[in-house]
Amino acid sequence: MTSRRHEVRRGPVVCLRGLVACGVLGGVLAAAAALPMVGSVGITANNVARTLTVLPAGPREDPLPQRTVLLDKNGKQFAQFYTENRTIVPLGEVAPIMQRAIVAIEDSRFYEHAGLDIKGTLRALVTNTQAGGVRQGGSSLTQQLVKNILVENAQTSAERAQARAPSLKRKITELRYALAMEKKYTKAEILERYLNIAYFGAGAFGIEAAAQRFFSVPAARLSLRQAATLAGAVRTPYATDPSLGGQRRARLRERRDTVLDRMAQVGDITQAEADTTKRAPLGIRLKPEPGGCAESAYPYFCIYVHKELLTNPVFGNTRAERERRLARGGIVLRTTVDPVAQRAAQRAISARVDADDTEVAAEAMIEPGTGRIRAMAASKKYGRNAGNSDNGPRTTYNLPADVAHGGGMGFQAGSTFKAFTLATALGRGWRFDQGFMTPGRFEPDSGFVDCRGRKVNDPRAEVFNASGEGKGGPYSISTGTWQSVNIFYMMLERRVGLCPVVRTAKALGIARADGTPLREVPTFTLGVNEMDPVTVAGAFAALGARGRYCRPMAIADIVKRDGRRVEVPPSCEQAIDREVADAVNHVLSGVFTKGTMKGQSIDRDAAGKTGTNNGYTSAWFAGYTPDLAAAVSMGDIRGSYRYPLSDVRIGGEYYGQVQGASLPGPIWVASMSAALEEVRPSSFHHPDMGRFGGGFTPGMEKDDKGEEGELRATGPRGGWEHAAGQRTGGRRDRAHRPHRGWQDGWNRWRPRRR
Repeated sequence: MTSRRHEVRRGPVVCLRGLVACGVLGGVLAAAAALPMVGSVGITANNVARTLTVLPAGPREDPLPQRTVLLDKNGKQFAQFYTENRTIVPLGEVAPIMQRAIVAIEDSRFYEHAGLDIKGTLRALVTNTQAGGVRQGGSSLTQQLVKNILVENAQTSAERAQARAPSLKRKITELRYALAMEKKYTKAEILERYLNIAYFGAGAFGIEAAAQRFFSVPAARLSLRQAATLAGAVRTPYATDPSLGGQRRARLRERRDTVLDRMAQVGDITQAEADTTKRAPLGIRLKPEPGGCAESAYPYFCIYVHKELLTNPVFGNTRAERERRLARGGIVLRTTVDPVAQRAAQRAISARVDADDTEVAAEAMIEPGTGRIRAMAASKKYGRNAGNSDNGPRTTYNLPADVAHGGGMGFQAGSTFKAFTLATALGRGWRFDQGFMTPGRFEPDSGFVDCRGRKVNDPRAEVFNASGEGKGGPYSISTGTWQSVNIFYMMLERRVGLCPVVRTAKALGIARADGTPLREVPTFTLGVNEMDPVTVAGAFAALGARGRYCRPMAIADIVKRDGRRVEVPPSCEQAIDREVADAVNHVLSGVFTKGTMKGQSIDRDAAGKTGTNNGYTSAWFAGYTPDLAAAVSMGDIRGSYRYPLSDVRIGGEYYGQVQGASLPGPIWVASMSAALEEVRPSSFHHPDMGRFGGGFTPGMEKDDKGEEGELRATGPRGGWEHAAGQRTGGRRDRAHRPHRGWQDGWNRWRPRRR
């Protein structure tokens, strides 16, 4: 293969020492005089001369948009997103034959002129005039680079249209900038910039993305046939897009053959080489466009990261600034997702809930003490259903997240909120065995004041214990929690104060999924606010970290375009007293040993709370160890009130009613067991018994072990029995038997009929 020498130098080529550059100015004047529109717009040759001799500094060159790459915590890529599929490469990583091909077809005198190809301009002028339209381009490669830069810099559609407008004014502006760039850069630098900015079709911006998209090879390994094809695509990338069918490919082949002939004409290859290559097929091996979040292995986590970049002030002072940075991309994000935890969560959900079920399960896992989100999983796949149907195996809602991160309105969190009332009571001096007598029903008609000082009593409502069967009786802080007694917790909330409970919840990061203010109502402790798993898991993670709340975070560090690594530190604060958190952990650990989750464990220290809502509209389990916290939600995606979780078939199994312990609980146990399999168990700190131990509950006598109202397992189904022998219910057989006991904290309340 033969080739010409390509001169590389900076600035214009000077013909004679101290004289005008190679006839550029004279050529400009000649070209200007020949343009039929010059006189009509009042531009004289002298004006053109002055315009082209007093040059600007050059166009503003913003960083080109590139892909943003997401890595898991181990450094393995799992996703990417971008506005333009582009990977910038230096000229040394572009095959020399590709460089020669693009120069031959777009600007064969590129190495001879100073930004304006006079012969090419005049030739195009004559050709287009004779044809009565544009048939041949006269812009130099440098002018094309300028045009692309101006289009990239445009912020609005009007600015982009102006950058492409077929006007003399635009051409003169381009030419001035082109001459300025020829003074600023070497020819090699100009060619590198052109190859990285040009659009080749099929969604590929820049030569590296184009080589990968068209032929599944890097730009450094392009052959003559491939290089000629890509060089031919630049002129009309939409008309020759190989991804759009056979007709476009036929046009692309014509363009390839034109490039090969031109390369032979200018001496880059022989005519024999051109003829041989023209007989070969295009050899297109389309590589799928790099997928966004929908094609990611962890789509819900990917969406969360994308939204976090747009909403978190850490990544830009204003949303507009954050949007610009995201559009430019070109950064590498090492995220917090743990493949082991993610796989564990997804498998636990998929084993129990089918993607086609309208009932959806979602789970988030968060590391206590850092807030790092380790997993986000859901029963449905992410994406659009066939025909954009609302029902199907896919969803475009980020089910484990809040609205700000692409999620929906969430589900009422149920009795998981009792943990905040518990923490408030313990922080105000209550002891483990301290309690009171409760009635069989409760009317919140007095004693409830919100954080604005307003009375929010609701005398029209009646609150019952689960299933409406509770007859009241004595309960302590411990037994009231283990049995998830609604009336006990309503009365406890009134005693410690609604507002203090709300403040505790807020300190632990609790906020509604839809972003609106929390509903500060008497049934706050029963979880009437709609929540998302990430937020709830973050709150319970704080308990596992001895009261230290850390804002959920998905990004650990950022590698910028210049290679600098910027760490994103956790954002944490001590939300509740450490000893109070230890006491909460002690009580909530009993949920596994004496309460609603008895018979289900992960063989290490764990604490948690079930939640089942009024009318079985939703079900939750939120739990944690010192090493990992997780929250699982369950509800019908069509609407939890219209479609309660009763008399349903989920994952091929029948459920009379879905409660926190019957489906979210087992998902939590399975996912946490697998996620922590290789993690050495950690233990909770023992509570200060001098501060929290003891207490008195009228009407409750201690058993032989000194524990009030201890529950012990009986029967093959793992039911519970009071120490006195009264049967209160059993864990429902997963497939057939509805649970009829205190039902994992079903928040039973209804407006009172008068």
